[in-house]
Amino acid sequence: MQKPKYHVFVCTSSRINGQQKGYCFSKDSVSIVQAFMEEIESRDLSSDVMITNTGCFGICSQGPIVVVYPEGVWYKEVSVDDVAEIVESHFENGNPVERLIIK
Repeated sequence: MQKPKYHVFVCTSSRINGQQKGYCFSKDSVSIVQAFMEEIESRDLSSDVMITNTGCFGICSQGPIVVVYPEGVWYKEVSVDDVAEIVESHFENGNPVERLIIK
């Protein structure tokens, strides 16, 4: 596998013991991961974008949290409805979605 252009981390409130519970999980973050995977595949970006679910980033009040590297862009309050916009604007056109960025 070649190094992806973007590595996306989505908080799903995963715990070391494998359980998922917490704020982001309660806000449907698992569906956000699935939506990213489907959107990436449908746009043929699988070699450019890697999606990883994570544990807590420690800012639950702003969750669900999505972090994009290498830029280190942190998105807040992401919903399934935001995924297509992030993929198109950020990953395809190189423009992070300003309204979702944690500043």
